[in-house]
Amino acid sequence: MTGKVCVVTGATAGIGYETALALARLGASVVILGRNTSKGDQVVADIKTISGNQQVCFIAVDMRLQTSIREAAAKIRLGFPTIDVLINNHGAFFQKRSLTPEGVENTFAVNHLAFFLLTHLLYPSLRQSPDARIINVSSGNHYDTGMHFDNLYLQGNYTGFRAYAQSKLANVLFTFEFDRRKPDANVTTQVLHPGLVHTDIGLKNNNWLFRLGWRIRRTLWPSLTPAQGAETSIFLATNPNIAGQPAQYWEKCKPKVAAKAALNPDSATRLWQISEELCGIQDYFTA
Repeated sequence: MTGKVCVVTGATAGIGYETALALARLGASVVILGRNTSKGDQVVADIKTISGNQQVCFIAVDMRLQTSIREAAAKIRLGFPTIDVLINNHGAFFQKRSLTPEGVENTFAVNHLAFFLLTHLLYPSLRQSPDARIINVSSGNHYDTGMHFDNLYLQGNYTGFRAYAQSKLANVLFTFEFDRRKPDANVTTQVLHPGLVHTDIGLKNNNWLFRLGWRIRRTLWPSLTPAQGAETSIFLATNPNIAGQPAQYWEKCKPKVAAKAALNPDSATRLWQISEELCGIQDYFTA
């Protein structure tokens, strides 16, 4: 990966951190995106020390807010006119329904629209790479739901798990629709399930009782380490045989059949159109 530029979101902890560390060890220049600047700076210092690679930097972004995503993307494009790998890894779980300051339900904003918008904004840099990879981290929870197009923000019908599953289905639909629409053969996009990973996703944005239940769940249920959870992302970012391959859903570094709801082209088209409207995009591939 020496000479390649990799952007990893949600990389200050968990799967994202292990992904960024592995890519740095392989010689890539790594751009880490996260919300907490002090934590991000510490992670950059740690990865530089562990990997011996000094080409690691941090850019702060609040994935709830499109204004923040646009600011971060502008900084990335200014510093890196060519991007070889974008790993949309970040994710959040919200026990209670709430809206962002821009009026979007938080789970849908962070887990789907941020993928959609950031990929759009960085696409001009991605298409400059002879072998660009866009890797979206979804979840096996996408099998558990359909898209609630008449009530995407789940008003009156909200649970954290329902919102999370819908957002992860949106990741798969977005990946497949992106692959159908993209104008550049040198850009490859894939989507994956990292497995049931021991992370802190349920310990943020939620009350003490939910956090306690999450800790008990992590203790009782068999789970992977974050490093194990990062393996498929790293495989898709680095394996030369992935270049130019059509989009697939992956688990344990192998393709797997996605949920029936994720293979519906009408749903994918409808979600794409809604996402363009919510992000104020007129032509996705000319950012």
